[in-house]
Amino acid sequence: MTEPLWRIALTVPARAADAVANALEPFVSAVTALEEPSGDTWSIEGLSEGEPERPSIIAALSLAAATVGTPPPDTVIEPLPDVDWLSLNRQSFPPIREGRVWVHGSHVEDAAPPASVPLLVEAARAFGSGSHATTALCLRAIQDTLKARRIGVALDLGCGSGILAMALAKLSPKTRTIAVDIDPISVATAEENTRLNGVADRVRTGVSMGWRSPLVQKAGRYDLVLANILARPLCQMAPDLAAGLAPGGIAILSGLMNDQEAKVLAAHKSQGLTLRRRYRRDGWSAVVLGR
Repeated sequence: MTEPLWRIALTVPARAADAVANALEPFVSAVTALEEPSGDTWSIEGLSEGEPERPSIIAALSLAAATVGTPPPDTVIEPLPDVDWLSLNRQSFPPIREGRVWVHGSHVEDAAPPASVPLLVEAARAFGSGSHATTALCLRAIQDTLKARRIGVALDLGCGSGILAMALAKLSPKTRTIAVDIDPISVATAEENTRLNGVADRVRTGVSMGWRSPLVQKAGRYDLVLANILARPLCQMAPDLAAGLAPGGIAILSGLMNDQEAKVLAAHKSQGLTLRRRYRRDGWSAVVLGR
């Protein structure tokens, strides 16, 4: 019998997000941290297999918050309902069509639509699978970009499950892509997905803190950069993007809400990049930038 799942949830000021998420990580099986629309706070959640060590968690989170000068966060620790999460996930993950790209799990028995580019992403690993509006917007932007230009070397920064890198590899077989993420589990998932989808020879995966890893830097400058992350790190990495983009290169950025567009565009305009195109859906945005 499997251990019941427990949820640990809290909201902290933006400056405390990294410290608190790192403090929670040793106590849980998975951690997610999402920036709230205001940009001032972050929501952090952890999942634990079995009842968490409540006093130890509260103490660790309080200490982490104190190191950056914020009060102890109000923390919810509660059991999750006893449901078949995999079955539920499959039900909520029907095939997704975005342009030519057709994303599906192995549980889908339907044949791929004619002239489509199928991508297999398991339902249990649906984060970054195309179900979120920003991923779909990036898939659309990639396809529009390829109509106008050839891409030699690309970077998928914050690759998650690897769906953008895999879509690019299938749509543009001559493109070579570096796909990196800060999370080693995401990188392992992306690497496995590239093998499942037959593009491992065109996509190289690795762990990287933004642009800092030798893998990212060794490839030189990129014809295309994909970054579906969050508004704040996009702004912070604008100088790196400007330095890493080849002359005439294109960047597709997402993970931002409509009202965050202006600050992301301003950060990149200051680095000499200009807006070429924008996409919007369900309150989310993707922007295409170039020199």
